[in-house]
Amino acid sequence: MPKNGKLLRLRRLSLAGDGRYLLVPLDHSVSDGPIVPAGQWNSLVRDLVNGGADGIIVHKGRARALAPEILKDCALVVHLSASTARSHDVHAKVLVGDAEEAVRLGADAVSVHVNIGSDTEAQQLADLGAVARSCETWGMPLIAMIYPRGPRIEDPHDPELLAHVVNVAADLGADLVKTSVALPVERMAEVVANSPLPVLTAGGPPDESDLIAYGTAVMAAGCRGLAVGRRIFNSPTPYAMVSRLSAVVHGREGITESTTARTTDYSTIVAGVA
Repeated sequence: MPKNGKLLRLRRLSLAGDGRYLLVPLDHSVSDGPIVPAGQWNSLVRDLVNGGADGIIVHKGRARALAPEILKDCALVVHLSASTARSHDVHAKVLVGDAEEAVRLGADAVSVHVNIGSDTEAQQLADLGAVARSCETWGMPLIAMIYPRGPRIEDPHDPELLAHVVNVAADLGADLVKTSVALPVERMAEVVANSPLPVLTAGGPPDESDLIAYGTAVMAAGCRGLAVGRRIFNSPTPYAMVSRLSAVVHGREGITESTTARTTDYSTIVAGVA
């Protein structure tokens, strides 16, 4: 039964059923502060869902507060790791939830953050392994957000290093892995070729260049999806941005006028949010 439950939840993570994923992390309110004012939260989530996001990633408190009908066409991923930008060690992550809580919340998956090369790497690896064991018990897919970050990392975009960290995720029991992009982007093909798991790339290009071109390049390199947060919710039109990225991820052609015309403007209310 747990295996069947995991397979069903994994299927719900890819709305098109093509094994490709566009996830929108919204866990930044713990690490950095408010994404949007409280009164705008449900409107933002609705725009992401209606725009075609396969899933949103939130902490358990936000998941508990969401009206079920908002996520009628979108998967729910509960993030189990936390830290804040005000910590003495911003690379240290601690567990603040577990798979059982996520099951009670109706989640389709959980995610855990690990920083390879950080001072607390050993504990973060232990946490990932423990969550993976619990996920097997509960039939819950596990997304490892695993990055080369910390004082021992010289180049976080080194393809050889990224190939190592995605294999750590696989060996410790994850089902999907999200990591940094290799540079140049075309070298993500090397990371993908060495990964036993579907690879999703994080965020966007570090030089803040065109996000659609970036998404097209990483998908062409063999990645199975994107997990983009700030570049979407800081966009003047999150609905349009998600729609365009969804088309890139799922290989759909011909973005319609109605898709890009939605103009909910969050640019002023998120001013100054990282």
